[in-house]
Amino acid sequence: MPDVEPTAQSAVAPWEYTLYIPNDLRAVTVCRRTLRLILTMHGLIRLVDTAELLAAELVSNAVRHTEGPAALRVRWAAGVLRVGAWDADPEPPEPPGEFEALGEAETGRGLALVRACADLWGWQPLVRDGNRGKYVWCDLVAS
Repeated sequence: MPDVEPTAQSAVAPWEYTLYIPNDLRAVTVCRRTLRLILTMHGLIRLVDTAELLAAELVSNAVRHTEGPAALRVRWAAGVLRVGAWDADPEPPEPPGEFEALGEAETGRGLALVRACADLWGWQPLVRDGNRGKYVWCDLVAS
């Protein structure tokens, strides 16, 4: 496989990837590593660590709290990286608590971490090809 040099164009032109995953906790690692590769190949290495953390939280929630398949979607446009996870459960996610107030809690910190680290986050119901579910996303603005 030839080496691919990231160009200035790859960090400017819009692009999107979707990785469909089974309901399996090992998929979280697959998503993290795939995201790292995507961002590196597009010359966005400065966003990798935060994006990986956020993707792991979103995908982990999708896999742990639902029973169907899931997907990681990564989109770059206009200087904003959107990382999101789709799952087959149409129920809204639990609202995040205040990160500082969660202290030693073993659960419930995922979306609080997303809210603390992302520039913007949200969720929306999603119906596609007869499949119902939700899409939870967060944005990182490149600086």
